[in-house]
Amino acid sequence: MRRDADLGFAAAFAPPLLDPAREVPTAVAGRNGKPAGRRYDVYRNNVTVSLIETLAAIYPAVQRITGPDFFRAMARFHVRSSPPASPLLFEYGHDFPDFIAGYEHAQDMPWLADVARIERAWLDAYHAADALTLAPMRLFAIAPERLGDLVLAPHPATRIVRSPYAAVTIFAANRDSAPVARIDASTPEDALITRAEFDVVVRHLPPGGAVFAASLMSGQPLGAAAMAAFDASPEFDIAANIAGLIEAGAFTSLAAGDA
Repeated sequence: MRRDADLGFAAAFAPPLLDPAREVPTAVAGRNGKPAGRRYDVYRNNVTVSLIETLAAIYPAVQRITGPDFFRAMARFHVRSSPPASPLLFEYGHDFPDFIAGYEHAQDMPWLADVARIERAWLDAYHAADALTLAPMRLFAIAPERLGDLVLAPHPATRIVRSPYAAVTIFAANRDSAPVARIDASTPEDALITRAEFDVVVRHLPPGGAVFAASLMSGQPLGAAAMAAFDASPEFDIAANIAGLIEAGAFTSLAAGDA
């Protein structure tokens, strides 16, 4: 019975925390049953501030681009519309990039949402499970006639973010405090995010590279993935892309057709 009562209190206590328009729950009271609206409002503000600071920690490049005041205002709207679904704060904010894409006051920065997607992928890669990466010699040991049938298993940390804008360059330029030179944002860029060992690395994929990597990660054999990449970009260089993906630690093993 006590557990049911606690759950009932939590169900009444939590929802108004992120909605200042809602009344303080009637179950919230101070000593001797006195109203505790002010205390609740302080707690409500602390929760909102904590979630805004969490978003700022996850999306530092976005905050540097927009400035702290703009970021905090945008984050506050997001916090009110998307409460946490997990007690783990690093899991919060997965839908923040989509929120940015639709945020009225960010429409003059159409690349900002993709920068945020790279930052989210960076954090997810950081927290992904550890795994040994595929050694280049494994591929060298495969007979040439069998290469097209190989299926590669992606590393748990591997992520791809595609953008019609120069999101990789903008992301890289705003992840530290160095001055940012003028960037032509109109050039499409695709990002490969990996963590072979301890450090997360973001790389700019060459033409056709994102289609190739995504096809491999979805379980397509190497030959089919290469054909999809050639269809997407006649400039695709299969040897350079395979070498780059293996060097980056994007895969762990030959999941099928292994020699």
